[in-house]
Amino acid sequence: MINIGVKDIIDILLVAFFLYETYFLMRKSGTTPIFLGVISFIAIWILVSQIFEMRLMGAILDKFISVGFILLVIVFQKEIREFLQALGSDKGLGFIKTILKPKRKNNIDENISFIMPIVLSTMDLAKRKEGALIAIQQTVALDRFIETGEVLNANISSRLIENIFYKNSPLHDGAMIISGKRITAAACILPVSQNQDIPKRLGLRHRAALGLSQETDAKVIIVSEQSGKISLAHRGKLYLNISAEDLQQKLVSD
Repeated sequence: MINIGVKDIIDILLVAFFLYETYFLMRKSGTTPIFLGVISFIAIWILVSQIFEMRLMGAILDKFISVGFILLVIVFQKEIREFLQALGSDKGLGFIKTILKPKRKNNIDENISFIMPIVLSTMDLAKRKEGALIAIQQTVALDRFIETGEVLNANISSRLIENIFYKNSPLHDGAMIISGKRITAAACILPVSQNQDIPKRLGLRHRAALGLSQETDAKVIIVSEQSGKISLAHRGKLYLNISAEDLQQKLVSD
């Protein structure tokens, strides 16, 4: 009879958590087939070396495992870095902070007051059909994208946002990045999504917003210069033609 103790249960839960997070990471980066292939290879290795105890085949697979791990780290170094950043972020360690620090009742009010100038400026830009691209950092740092633009480190205000995206402004091309409740940079270059399912009518701003949302968990606001419609990209999804109320709700929520 197999005896299962508390340590075994914790071990199983930790492995399940690691596999789930790894699968989610691979799915976000579009490398799910590679993840499934690695899992299949590990399963075959366990069967050969541990269950059937095939010494020669097991020794050969052991070498592949040791070398393959190093290759995976090299190939997926960017994804691994983002995973570790998310793990050490406020959301990743949220359960610890909940225990050590009581929740503040005015968190929602603070988020709304931080979001409102962004929503108001977005509405004004949409009315005038002035294109805009605003990325709001969440848990994954956007430092490498901030470096591509002009660092501002300014307080958030509707007037400043509108002035930056004014057609004759030298900073209106590219994306504005907001982090730490401040306008960190403008005229930043974002990665363009290669998703073939994006409607042809959508331009480069939408593709750049979707591209950033596929690589990070940032919330990216798009104002179309052609139609004046507002859209939002988050976690690899595009929410097209949303109202100001929907935009505010999506920005405030997790």
